[in-house]
Amino acid sequence: MSTPHHDHGHPHADPDAVQPMDHSGHAGHGQHGDADTHGQAMPHGHAHSALDEDHTVHTHGEHAGHSTAMFKNKFWFSLVLAVPVVVFSPMVGHLLGYHIPEFPGSAWIAPVLGTVIYFYGGMPFLKGGLTELKSRQPGMMLLISMAITVAFVASWVTTLGIGGFELDFWWELALLVVIMLLGHWMEMRALGAASSALDALAELLPDEAEKIVNGKTVTVPIAELAIGDVVLVRSGARVPADGQIVDGAAEFDESMITGESQPVSRGPGETVVAGTVATDNAVRVRVDAVGENTALAGIQRMVADAQASSSRAQALADRAAAWLFWFALAAGVLTAITWTLLGSPDDAVVRTVTVLVIACPHALGLAIPLVIAISTERAAKAGVLIKDRMALERMRTIDVVLFDKTGTLTEGAHAVTGATPVPGTSKAELLAVAAAAEADSEHPVARAIVTAAARSAEAQRLGLRGTGFTAAAGRGVKATVDGAEIVVGGPNMLRELALDTPAPLRATVAEWTNRGAGVLHVVRDGRIIGALALEDKVRPESRAAVAALQERGVKVALITGDARQVAEAVGADLGIDEVFAEVLPQDKDTKVTELQSRGMTVAMVGDGVNDAPALARAEVGIAIGAGTDVAMESAGVVLAGNDPRAVLSMIELSRASYRKMIQNLAWATGYNIIAVPLAAGVLAPVGIVLSPAVGAVLMSVSTIVVALNAQLLRRLDLDPAHLAATSTEDRRPAEQPATVPTS
Repeated sequence: MSTPHHDHGHPHADPDAVQPMDHSGHAGHGQHGDADTHGQAMPHGHAHSALDEDHTVHTHGEHAGHSTAMFKNKFWFSLVLAVPVVVFSPMVGHLLGYHIPEFPGSAWIAPVLGTVIYFYGGMPFLKGGLTELKSRQPGMMLLISMAITVAFVASWVTTLGIGGFELDFWWELALLVVIMLLGHWMEMRALGAASSALDALAELLPDEAEKIVNGKTVTVPIAELAIGDVVLVRSGARVPADGQIVDGAAEFDESMITGESQPVSRGPGETVVAGTVATDNAVRVRVDAVGENTALAGIQRMVADAQASSSRAQALADRAAAWLFWFALAAGVLTAITWTLLGSPDDAVVRTVTVLVIACPHALGLAIPLVIAISTERAAKAGVLIKDRMALERMRTIDVVLFDKTGTLTEGAHAVTGATPVPGTSKAELLAVAAAAEADSEHPVARAIVTAAARSAEAQRLGLRGTGFTAAAGRGVKATVDGAEIVVGGPNMLRELALDTPAPLRATVAEWTNRGAGVLHVVRDGRIIGALALEDKVRPESRAAVAALQERGVKVALITGDARQVAEAVGADLGIDEVFAEVLPQDKDTKVTELQSRGMTVAMVGDGVNDAPALARAEVGIAIGAGTDVAMESAGVVLAGNDPRAVLSMIELSRASYRKMIQNLAWATGYNIIAVPLAAGVLAPVGIVLSPAVGAVLMSVSTIVVALNAQLLRRLDLDPAHLAATSTEDRRPAEQPATVPTS
């Protein structure tokens, strides 16, 4: 994939100079002809074999193969069945002091319904526990399955009158399954079902292409395209495969690949990439790469590789569950051995079963899901969508935030930041004349000039209008304004007109060029009357975001495909710690790897398809909500708006939620550390024994404490403006423009 080389900015002919902005004016820009019938990007299916190849959905261990709807359905069904199980439990009746209704068959209500709950509601945990057992990685699923299985077997032994034991745990089995289903449902619903980034990449390709055969167009599936075929790409249509233009010229929207917002002019002999859009004219393209050899498929492979290489670290609750599993198992074995040796086999059975059942506290099952549910709700209100719970946990450990420039720290749109006329011409007149000439163009540069003139009351008072608008790709625009021929363009236009920058403008133009700004000259009747500087506007919030992150001990880095002088100007203006410039789209994820190799934990913030591998590679991928679907699907976090200060909200939320997780886990596991030895009969010699009923009450209290503690997260202030309010004031010198340069 070639690096775009635009024309509209620098008054130099050197092709190796800083890449300037392109501006052709485009007389037909926006006039899409029959794009509505031929060129619209349709809702795509998944017939793209190359992109779908080896497509694997990566799921998080305990939820593998499960869906939010499944947990929801199992929860409600199990809850309905659990009510009569609890009501008809002798232990609950004795505990609450009510008489259990008796009628023929009433004694079988709890066993029958409890069995249904065990197999139907408990199946996800039983399967998950078996998987963890086979992989020798005990966690939450194995702890839950052990508790409900022991309760199930012990309860049937009691129901059938075997051995004379009083181990009626049907009600405990039912409540444990219901609460654990609720916890997993809450967690998955809070996180949301993150659809595949690979599917989103496939959606960038059309289903069909218009192949040129003997001078006629034939519609064929893109899977049938071969190298050397020539295809027609109409205005508004997506390019079906990588190739070279053989006829025609057009501006292409490459934002889904490069992340850069401005259209790029492409003509005969130049390369176009699958998935990009011809915005104004039809072109014919000779196919050079298809299927897995396209740039888009390459990005897809990088996303898949980055996702596969993500940290395998277990979630916090799973680590606690693994520890509790071994603790409970060891306590159970010691209990059985000790009481058997003491000559009390019956006590050995009762106390061992009690230990194994209460070893899985309800609070542990809700500790993390409750925090995640409330955290994601609070985050959503602050404009942050959390898709990956590990991203929430990791954000508190981030050492560096790597921002993509265009569309992330900047608005990705041009703005006139300088207007210098020659002596004898006023600034208002210069803007008015340029805007009148550009009025009929829909090019982003033209819109920036018209907007700048509209903000000048003096320019508006002149009331100039242009006629006879024409445009030349890569050179500029021409129109008649107030009886004079006006030309607005970049270096190519100056060369064609054999003009040089007037002496009064040279110092200013050189300054603009040195900081990477695009430069346009305005020519009236063959004489240059002034120059305009165009730059990419910095988001008003970016500077505060950078300063606030640095105050929190987090470094800030910037990555861009722009020329080094442009990138360094941005970095200096915003006070950024490190700048990666001239980075090719396919190399962005290697820069993330480079930072990680230095021992840094990286959060990547981006908005384009080219950012997708880097977003997946980073410990935390944060996508700008206004960006592409692929970027959002590759990220663990999505910012609903364009405010980079929202990253601060994520950090504060991560730190606060982690504290709540630790507190809840400390309470839940602390209960076990005390309750399990008591249930094992450690204090039995002094007359203190934890009965199953009392253990159940303590578990309920533990659950309530955890729930109330999680609710305290609702008090957290996540307003990005408030979080950045204490940051260092604007450090940009007053004489500098409130924009950053762009090529």
